[in-house]
Amino acid sequence: HIKTCDPGLYRSLYSLLRIKVQDLAILETGNIMDLSWLLGHARVSFHHSKNTISLASKSGKTALSEICKASTPPCKLNPLLFNGHLHTAWTAVKAAGPPIVYKRQIFESDDPRFAGTFAVDFVTHEQAPAEDSSLPPRTTYFAEDEFANIGSDDTKPMLITLHGLSGGSHEIYLRHVLEPLVDQSEQGDWEAIVVNSRGCAMSKITTGILYNARATWDLRQTVKWCRKMYPNRPLFAIGYSLGANILTNVRRCGGQCHNLDLLSLIFLSVLVSR
Repeated sequence: HIKTCDPGLYRSLYSLLRIKVQDLAILETGNIMDLSWLLGHARVSFHHSKNTISLASKSGKTALSEICKASTPPCKLNPLLFNGHLHTAWTAVKAAGPPIVYKRQIFESDDPRFAGTFAVDFVTHEQAPAEDSSLPPRTTYFAEDEFANIGSDDTKPMLITLHGLSGGSHEIYLRHVLEPLVDQSEQGDWEAIVVNSRGCAMSKITTGILYNARATWDLRQTVKWCRKMYPNRPLFAIGYSLGANILTNVRRCGGQCHNLDLLSLIFLSVLVSR
């Protein structure tokens, strides 16, 4: 929920409060109390294992926890959106976000125990000639001959994405993450797909088998398909909320789940039961 504050809002806030940035501290019972939160400056905390893995760097080996701290920018929230509820409501009225374009393919489950279909949206750099009203914005179906020729021997990194509960490839948070990776004008060299949960993102429900936090079957099939069609690409996966739980279950379970060829997994806003 990190939002960058509009400078205009800062100026309005200064005018209302009639205070200066350098004066944003007051003396209270002998202690200095920081009032920078009035400008949306939020505290960032890190929680991790006592001993995190070390990664090679120019200066030697560096702990992953230190890399995360060094690469995380300051959290500057919009001071007028002072809680999570307002952050969520704001997404309904703010700008539409990055215009990621997709081509959709419907996959049939290859496991009779989990019969049904699911939709996978592939990021493409070609704008469709016309919108399909039966699909989310900027999304059209692959033509049959177009999908028949899909596949590549290139070595581009590829990201497999799982959205949150009842979401889909159209979600603004998801598109903001994809944009810098796939935007060719910004030297983005990644390929990306989104595995839509059954019935989500305007996909059709074809059987009584839907999805839940342990519904790993569609993801497993997608990863195996990607490995077959793109044998040289390093595969990565990212999950949000419920999608992160599905990804967690892929990582936790043994056998065919654990052996999926995913180089790295990222879990965002995963639901944890303590």
